[in-house]
Amino acid sequence: MVIIQNFKELTNYFTIEDVVLLTGIVFLASWLIRTSLGRNALVNSPPRRNNMPVYMPFIPLFVWLGPVSLAAYAANWLAGDLKQWQSDFLDNLVLCAGALLTATLIIFLARATFARRLKGFGLDVKTIHKDILAAFANLLAVWPLVLAMIIITTFFGKLIWGQEFQMQQHYELELISEHSELPLRISIIVLTVLVGPVLEEMLFRGFFQTTIRSFLTKPWLSIVISSFLFATVHQNIEHWPALFALAVCLGYAYEKSGSLFRPIFIHALFNGSTIILTLAQ
Repeated sequence: MVIIQNFKELTNYFTIEDVVLLTGIVFLASWLIRTSLGRNALVNSPPRRNNMPVYMPFIPLFVWLGPVSLAAYAANWLAGDLKQWQSDFLDNLVLCAGALLTATLIIFLARATFARRLKGFGLDVKTIHKDILAAFANLLAVWPLVLAMIIITTFFGKLIWGQEFQMQQHYELELISEHSELPLRISIIVLTVLVGPVLEEMLFRGFFQTTIRSFLTKPWLSIVISSFLFATVHQNIEHWPALFALAVCLGYAYEKSGSLFRPIFIHALFNGSTIILTLAQ
């Protein structure tokens, strides 16, 4: 009974978020020690053999940012007057379909240009069980860095724009918190947790990071550059530092494991956890 009472008293001081953060700090500190502050983390990371031309990553990027975005606009125009949640639901349906088509294009190009085809690209189903477990550990380790970037961004935002400055939520998070319609919420979850991470990891890690790595001898440099590209394609500038920290973790996971499933799982878990936190609030 004394042990139970002590545990209850302890939970009054520590929330689940605190436990997750402390666990992440332990994981991150352990990784920094084992890798000499990251210097030895990618010593034995071989490049992925491919014959991609330098312009190839821009093909699916153009398809995603161009025709797919125009298709979403055209669908709403053809649908006529809709309620706001219905318009957003239609947007998400079109974006999901466009993301799947773009991901299919990436797979086709990867099969044609990577040695060992999709396995060389990082899509080997035999590694899925290891990648899921590693994704949890990787996300815990990067979580303190993401939170630190949010705190730093908020601090400088208030310093520059005043105490009223607040970081805006991602648009999809705003939608899921403002609208309770089930079809819209399902479409948001499918887009942000399932379809989006698959497309973005194939594009930014699989294509851009691999292409940059082919021209550079240092894998960390290719991770930094591709992470910067990943952050800057997102609309909210104040999100860039936190997204950059997350992207570095995603890029490292890809280089270290050689598997695209690992950053896909990390990305999906991160987006899923933010949705859960948003709904809980």
